[in-house]
Formats: sequence, structure tokens, C-alpha cells
Amino acid sequence: MSTNRRAFLGSAAAAGTLAAARGLGAEDAAKPIRLGVIGTGWYGMVDAKAALKAGGVEIVAICDVDSEHLKKSADELEKLQGKRPREHKRYTELLAAQGLDAVILGTPPHWHALQMIAALEAGVDVYCEKPLAYDVREGRAMADAAKKHPDRVVQVGFQRRQSKAFQAAKAFIDAGEAGRIVQVDVQIHYKAGTKDATPQDPPASLDWDLWCGPGPKIPYSPQVGHHNWRLERTSGHGHLVDWGIHLIDATRVVLGLDMPKRVIAAGGIYQLKGKITTPDTLTVHFDFERCPVVWRHRIWGAEEYAPEVNNGVFFYGEKATVFATDQKWIVIPAGKGKERLEREEKADLGLDHMKEFLACVRSRKPAPCTPEDAFRSTATVQLAMIAHETDSVVIWDASKEEIPGNEAAAKLLKREYRAPYQHPYRG
Repeated sequence: MSTNRRAFLGSAAAAGTLAAARGLGAEDAAKPIRLGVIGTGWYGMVDAKAALKAGGVEIVAICDVDSEHLKKSADELEKLQGKRPREHKRYTELLAAQGLDAVILGTPPHWHALQMIAALEAGVDVYCEKPLAYDVREGRAMADAAKKHPDRVVQVGFQRRQSKAFQAAKAFIDAGEAGRIVQVDVQIHYKAGTKDATPQDPPASLDWDLWCGPGPKIPYSPQVGHHNWRLERTSGHGHLVDWGIHLIDATRVVLGLDMPKRVIAAGGIYQLKGKITTPDTLTVHFDFERCPVVWRHRIWGAEEYAPEVNNGVFFYGEKATVFATDQKWIVIPAGKGKERLEREEKADLGLDHMKEFLACVRSRKPAPCTPEDAFRSTATVQLAMIAHETDSVVIWDASKEEIPGNEAAAKLLKREYRAPYQHPYRG
């Protein structure tokens, strides 16, 4: 058996051992964890159902600014768990009620900072969806708030950390089998669905002013409302920040990266003008200490030459190239005629990440995906958008968490809140 093949199989076994060591799936015989869910649209309910599937929980309260979402979600949860959760419009009301152990934050990212910090101050644990925050300074305030409440468990929703494929790729690279990693390419290409972008009155069930919250109040349209906000600059901040961040985080974990020293971005809206407000085509060059990482996306519907690699990470090493995606990894040894090695690694990443969080809530051990580390992945993609929006080279001073010598870029580290909301960053 070749050295590469032995290392390949050994890396896969190591990944399985790592997952087993975490005790994923173990159930506590104690009383159920009482959960609240803030934001019961699409992914808030995905997380809620993952928690119920994991077992040992009861969803006792939910919150949403859309009364139709609220009722529909309460109806579904009542069927799933046999008990109807309390319904709230405002997250402050949910947190003020008694009998909560933890909350799931499934709201858009411009709401994450205020809600997570309020939850910590209310004495409950938090599962916060990615990205951690809307702007860099919010993320720092959230990471600092978590440190001020060390008795609280906080997990951030970077579910690819549960991928056995990425874990096996990491073990293979850490063993030196790919040689020195010279560069990394990261990409997610897909066809974005768009809706009517014409400004119009919001649905009667939706409190649009409250939905916009601390962000600017923009005119409502279906394209910037539920689900499609991900490609709106003022809320989701675009494909890289919303979805691509998963693979940037996975790359950081595999290679043990901190934050980039320098970021350059180029792209624009070439096909979806008038429909979205963030790039439909984007290339970003991140200079990390270990090696450069290049992000690319096309989300306007191009026919791809090799669609099987539309979503994944290429680690280019001196001895081999490693491609990894959620459920599969491939080794392409250097040299002509070498056999490619491919292995599927099936897992339910969302369920496993939720199980990990709930296990930490029970054991009172810190969750592995901390706000401090999530801050680094989130700030990395935020720096990319700053570079794109200012059409400038962004230099990041990690020791000061500043962008020196670039006033226009530095201003975008923090977005002022709409009154009466107050930004949590006080630095």
C-alpha cells in the first residue's frame, strides 16, 4: 500500500475517532434543557428541529417579528414536542420570562450582537447562528461579553467544524502528507434565487421597522425580506459573508490560521443588477501568515465546467492537492499517473453541532466554537467586503484590531446604529 493511501485511510480513521471522543449523541437523564428560539424563520426552525432531534430538550418559548412565522412555528413545534411554546414578538420579553436555560439565535446578523449580549446578561446559554455579527466592532463586543460571562456556554453556528471530511483532510495535512501548503482556493458557485425587488408595503403580519432594528430602515421588498436578506448589503452583507464564511472558517481550522494580514477584493454586480445589492461575482485574496487563500464566487447562474467542485476548498501542497467539501475529500498526488484517492464522509453537520452545544450545556464545559474564534472568521470576511466596498487594499493590524492608513476602510469597521438602539462596542 502506498504511503499516500495509508495516510489517507489513517486520516479518515482519526477523524472518526475525534468525533467519537466528543461524545456526540450521548443523552443526559436529567431534566430537559429549556430552550427559547429567537427568529423562527427558515434557519431558526432548522436549528430548533435539530435540538428536538438531538433529544433532551423542550422548546418553551419562541420569538419573531412576523406574527405568521410565530404562529406557524408554534403550531409545528406543538406537533413535534406535544406542548405549545410561549409566543413573543420581542426578544426582550422572551428573555425576561422565567424558566429558560438557553436560547437559539436564528435572526439576521444585524440583530445578533444585541440579542446575544442580552441573553448572556439574562443568565442563559446561547447558540448563535453565523456570521457572529454584522460589523467587526459588534463581533469584538460579543466576544468580550462572552469572556465576561465565563459561566455561560456559547456556541456559534459554524457547522462545517463537524465535517468528518474536513477533519480527515486536516489530519492528512497535519501529518505532512500533502507537503507544505503553498496556497488555498475556496469557492461556492450557485444560482441565487431572486424575488421582486420593487419597494412595496410589507405584509401586515411583519413589523418591518422592528425587523430592520439597529440597521438602517430600508424600503421593504420581497427581495430584502425573509430569506433573501442574505444578499442585501444592510443585513446579510452578501454571499461570502452569509455562506462562504463556512468554508473560510473551515480553512482557518484545517490550517490553524488566525486572521489575514492583507486583503484585496475585486468584483461587482454584473448580471443581477437591480435585484441584489452585493456582488454576484467576487474574487478575494487573503494574505495569511501561513499561505494565501483565494475566495471566488459566481452566483448568477453560470454553467460550470466542473460542478462537482462548485462548493469546496482546494489545499494546494508541494506533495499533493487536497480537495474537501462537506461530505467528501479527495487527494490528488503530485506527479503523472498517480492514483487519486477519494472518500465520502457522511454526517448530519447541523445535528452534530447542536448535539455538541447541548452536551456542553449539560456538562458546563465551554463549547468548542467560541465567540472569540468565530470573531476571527467573521472579521476575515468582513474585511473582504470592506476591501471591495472601498476599492482598496486593506491591511489588518491584528494587535490593535485596526486598519492603519486607510480612513475610508477603517470607518467601515463599525456601523452606527439607528436610534434608539445603541452599538455595544465601547472601545
